[in-house]
Amino acid sequence: LHGFFLRAGAPVSVDQIGQLYMISKHSHEQSDRGEGVEVVQNEPYEDPNHGNGQLTEKRVYLNSKLPSWARAVVPKIFYVTEKAWNYYPYTITGKECGRNDCCFCSFLPKFSIHIETKYEDNKGSNDSIFDKEAKDLEREVCFIDIASDEIPERYYKESEDPKYFKSQKTGRGQLKEGWRETHQPIMCSYKLVTVKFEVWGLQTRVEQFVHKVVRDILLIGHRQAFAWVDEWYDMTMDDVREYEKNMHEKTNIKVCNQHSSTVDEIESHAKARVCQFLKHIAHPQPIHLHRPEKCNQLLISQWNFWEVLLQ
Repeated sequence: LHGFFLRAGAPVSVDQIGQLYMISKHSHEQSDRGEGVEVVQNEPYEDPNHGNGQLTEKRVYLNSKLPSWARAVVPKIFYVTEKAWNYYPYTITGKECGRNDCCFCSFLPKFSIHIETKYEDNKGSNDSIFDKEAKDLEREVCFIDIASDEIPERYYKESEDPKYFKSQKTGRGQLKEGWRETHQPIMCSYKLVTVKFEVWGLQTRVEQFVHKVVRDILLIGHRQAFAWVDEWYDMTMDDVREYEKNMHEKTNIKVCNQHSSTVDEIESHAKARVCQFLKHIAHPQPIHLHRPEKCNQLLISQWNFWEVLLQ
């Protein structure tokens, strides 16, 4: 079990409307040709400890976004199920009825991700915000700067670059180096991410991949939440919920119309392929030392298998 902490600041106040707007628009933009985010459930939810919130369940189809070593062992149509409970300014992606998985694959039970998020009006200076939740975890803290940190080239847009963007409605923008020390207002999204993947030989690589993906999503999302501030700044909660509903419907059409297979068919095919992969790791074929030609053939086969995984 490995955990890491992410802290991302933005020149806005803690505001759920901006969060909801950004997530809906970002999901729609990143969904195309059968890949992206399908919203399965989005409804009010009441918790005895956290009060009123919103429960969402999504299927994230992302085969083409996986590294080559992961695509080698997953089916062509691959998705991760994500459940989230939003009690803003506190959100949980995972943890239902004693379960600690939020993003999980039903056909890969050894893999899960659990994320807790807390939003505060500060520059990321609260070092004890997760003391209770993370008392047994190693602490690896990563600060994210939306103005200076590089993002993957395919996601870059000059109109969403905080160094160049200036809000017409708030006057904020064109952030300079060191902006977090002087800018007001400022908020920080604190995330505690826990990754679990119990497959020998791949655990570290999967954890590193998840760390990079979550960091990139957080960086891009906060850049967009700020760059789109003029679009959501005057919205009410009713406005953004209506926008969210419309965007979910449009996004589901972009994602689901490309899939001829049913969810059950996808899962059945995926389970068979992943089980075959895990069996290969758990029970490697014996080396026939008394038959040199067989030994060489097998060594080459196993080397090619691991070479694909480690690309």
